[in-house]
Amino acid sequence: MSEQARFEIPKEMRNIAEASLQQTRKTFDKFLTGAEAAAGSMEQRGATVRAGARDIGTKAIAFAEKNVQSSLDYAQSLLHAKDLTEVMRLHGEFIQSQMRALAEQAAEMGQAVSRAAMDAATKH
Repeated sequence: MSEQARFEIPKEMRNIAEASLQQTRKTFDKFLTGAEAAAGSMEQRGATVRAGARDIGTKAIAFAEKNVQSSLDYAQSLLHAKDLTEVMRLHGEFIQSQMRALAEQAAEMGQAVSRAAMDAATKH
């Protein structure tokens, strides 16, 4: 039995997985729409919501969306992997990409939190 034959995903399972991924993407899109509506509603409630808090919240939502989308794209790519070598390559690329993204996100979030803290300290 060749390596490719052992790693082949049956068509029915692939179709179920694809449908599940599509449903997960739709559900996540609905969640984001609701979260953005809630954030917009909070902003409309008035002056108690500070610009720094909005910036941090906006960044957190954007980062979450990007990370979930990356994970869903990765899962989809695994469904089409032809063999173990491709699975391992895809996994390595995904891990490296996520580590870079998380480092960038942490740096950005740290800067946003620092700005918000400095703004809050200078306004009191």
